Amino acid sequence: MTTPSPDGDAELLERVLAEGRATMRRLREARALVRDVTAEAQSPDRTIRAVADGRGEIVELRFDPRVMRLDRETLGRRVTAVLRAAQRDAEARTREITEAALADTADVPPPLDERFVRDRVERIARDLL
Repeated sequence: MTTPSPDGDAELLERVLAEGRATMRRLREARALVRDVTAEAQSPDRTIRAVADGRGEIVELRFDPRVMRLDRETLGRRVTAVLRAAQRDAEARTREITEAALADTADVPPPLDERFVRDRVERIARDLL
């Protein structure tokens, strides 16, 4: 990070604060979008339906009465496949939102470090003497 003149410190700090606020706003918006994510999957015969949320949790699982005709192994495989498909879709949507938010925040300036502060204090002290 280049060291601006003392006159530019206020502008630099204001820019860092403004960019920090904008970044936090974008991250809050992304979090809200993730909260609203839902993904649905169905078995090919439409007898099993599942919905997952942005955290990958199953929030709904429905069975058509026709599933009662299936043996337990077939039913288990189909339910597992539908659950996984819903979770994969929710995960993909969440990843898209997260990656977009992170890309938007890539230009955040580095934090002001100890060197920066020490340099400013030394300059002020020299100017006073």
